[in-house]
Amino acid sequence: MALDLGDIRFLFERHGEIAYSGEPVTQLQHALQCGTLAQAAGAADPLIAAAFLHDLGHLLNLQGETPSARGIDDRHQYFALPFLRAWLPDSVLEPIRLHVDAKRYLCAIDSGYRQRLSADSTRSLALQGGVFDEDQARAFIEKPLAQDAVSLRRWDDVAKEASMRTPALEHFLSVVERVAHKKAKPGQPR
Repeated sequence: MALDLGDIRFLFERHGEIAYSGEPVTQLQHALQCGTLAQAAGAADPLIAAAFLHDLGHLLNLQGETPSARGIDDRHQYFALPFLRAWLPDSVLEPIRLHVDAKRYLCAIDSGYRQRLSADSTRSLALQGGVFDEDQARAFIEKPLAQDAVSLRRWDDVAKEASMRTPALEHFLSVVERVAHKKAKPGQPR
């Protein structure tokens, strides 16, 4: 079963006010902020859509507030993918799938990165496999779209500002719709 734009709108309207894992923002605010940061950085529509949708798995697999505090890795980076794969391209899906591994990668290559993580992100790092070793880091960054996942991860880390102004939900749903229409065109690379 695939989700459509109406389903995504419903999920954000129904569950978007859930607190974002101990941060001063909601799930919806975090999604809008990630999309806004991607757009401000000049990202292409598929990466803006990925930034906006990257935590949709939290809304599909409700584990309560701050599951990492209870030792739960909700594997949210994978949870939404089967519902989106039918109509969104890999240029959206892969950065979503890889954004947790991007955190593990950044911890391995940037000595100060781990210290800048929030308490919840630090807790979840251990549950998600910990810091990559040198070989894992090299293998990760060689994957297609890994660099996009790293960009997404950096926006993810800072999209936690209670007072940040963003476009409305409809703005980012329209970005997702544009990307979906491009995938639907015959002859277009995925």
